[in-house]
Amino acid sequence: MMKTKILFATVAATLLALSVMAASAQATLGKVNGRILDGGKPLAGVQVVLTFKDNGRQYKVKTDKGGVFSMLGLTRGIYELEIFSATGESLFKGNAAVINEGGVVDEYLVDVKDPSNAKTGTTNLISSGGGPAKPTKEQQAQREAQEKEKTAVEEHNKKAQSENALIAQLNPAMQAKQWDAAEPILQQLITINPARWEYQQALGNAQFSLGKYEEAVATFEKTIPLAQNAASNPDAKDTKTDPAKAKSAVAQMLTNEGNAYLKLKKNPEAIAAFTKAAEMDPNPGTAYFNLCATQYNTGNIEGALAACDKAIAADPGKADAYYIKGSLLIGGGKTDKDGKFIAPPGSAEALNKYLELAPEGAHAADVKQMLAFIGSKVETSFGDKKKKK
Repeated sequence: MMKTKILFATVAATLLALSVMAASAQATLGKVNGRILDGGKPLAGVQVVLTFKDNGRQYKVKTDKGGVFSMLGLTRGIYELEIFSATGESLFKGNAAVINEGGVVDEYLVDVKDPSNAKTGTTNLISSGGGPAKPTKEQQAQREAQEKEKTAVEEHNKKAQSENALIAQLNPAMQAKQWDAAEPILQQLITINPARWEYQQALGNAQFSLGKYEEAVATFEKTIPLAQNAASNPDAKDTKTDPAKAKSAVAQMLTNEGNAYLKLKKNPEAIAAFTKAAEMDPNPGTAYFNLCATQYNTGNIEGALAACDKAIAADPGKADAYYIKGSLLIGGGKTDKDGKFIAPPGSAEALNKYLELAPEGAHAADVKQMLAFIGSKVETSFGDKKKKK
């Protein structure tokens, strides 16, 4: 028995003009051509049978090597079209309006696996039941899935166009630091694409710059988990996904959240945010310095010194870290029995390192006064002295 996956029947029916007289009830075709395909390949040696529905007259012909056949003398009307294999197996059966008036050429497409898709140039093929072929549940589900996918693609494209238009407005505002103009645009972008943590991070930064510290904290609190998830579970389908970038963004947001807490005079919350930022940031110098400065301002000498040392280790060029460290050390100095001030070890070195890095810095005058107080001369070769040791 012949097995077929897909069978196509393409029929071209040409109506010849017989005269200029009024058309009779039925006109006669001069010739009908067609081609039978199986999975896109010519199907040779199969029999094509057209049975005229009005009188049962049959027209039979076999396809040649190219799957092509021709018939002569057919009458306009509805025919039953059936295709048989060389062994007599019925490969396709259905009704078709194979003849049209006015010299129109029809194209017929028959798919035995999906008869509902069979079409002609002007009319659908008709199932053997006499009505339009009803799709199976599987075919209907497939069509619904295709329609759903099409709708999703259209919605995605529409959203992408709106998103791109807003980004085109946002970039100039961000570059000009026009935060009041950037804020509503970012809010619209978040509405369109709430999964993009980059938009929410930018909104939090804009709110901070506008002095909306409580709103900035709220935005960062919502956004940090999104970025953490992107860092831990990158989406392989999203080419914009960069786990390292997301992780760095978490540290930046925690740092800015800490700064917002400082503005709100919530030092414990700021310290907690800076501590988390230092743990997350691949370059934690700034986070440790912020922690150092906050601990210093809150009077936590031990915590401030530890954070300053970590800030210096992460970023040896951070001048202010040396200033705070030197100040903290001198603050812990003592006087001997003769009333002479004894500065803790490392005090002069830290202060001189500040002057080396920032000789005209904001704290340069204070540093020189502290060095004079402890009886140490101003040195700006701290690095060279370290090497000699």
